[in-house]
Amino acid sequence: MKRNDKRLIVVGDRVLVAAEEGEERTKVGLYLPPTAVDTQAVQGGRIIATGPGLPMPDPADLGDEPWRTPRRETRFLPMQARVGDYALFFRRAAVEITFEHERYLVVPQTAILALVRDSSPYDDEE
Repeated sequence: MKRNDKRLIVVGDRVLVAAEEGEERTKVGLYLPPTAVDTQAVQGGRIIATGPGLPMPDPADLGDEPWRTPRRETRFLPMQARVGDYALFFRRAAVEITFEHERYLVVPQTAILALVRDSSPYDDEE
C-alpha cells in the first residue's frame, strides 16, 4: 500500500484490514450475533493488503551436502486471503495501527475465521 512517498509493506502471513465498526449486520451481509458485537470477540473488515505468506525453507537446502552454498531465494506458502476479500476475524489477535492518518488493523491469517469473496467468472473453484 502506498501513500505519498511512503509504502506500508505487510509481512509474513498477515493482512491489513480497513475495519468495519461493530454493527450487527456487516456490509457484505454477514449477521453477527449481539454477543459477538458486544464483547468485541469478532470483527470484520475489507482486506486492503496482504503479506506474501509463510516463509518456507527450500527443500534442496536440507540435503546431505553441508559444503554447498545455500541459495537465498525465499519461498512462501501463499495465503487464502486476498486483497478485496471481506475478513471476519478474532478482534483480540488484531493490532491497531495508524498510517498516514488512516486507522487499520493488522491481522494474522490464523485469526481469520471466514472470508467473503466477490465471485468472478475467472476465479478458480476453491
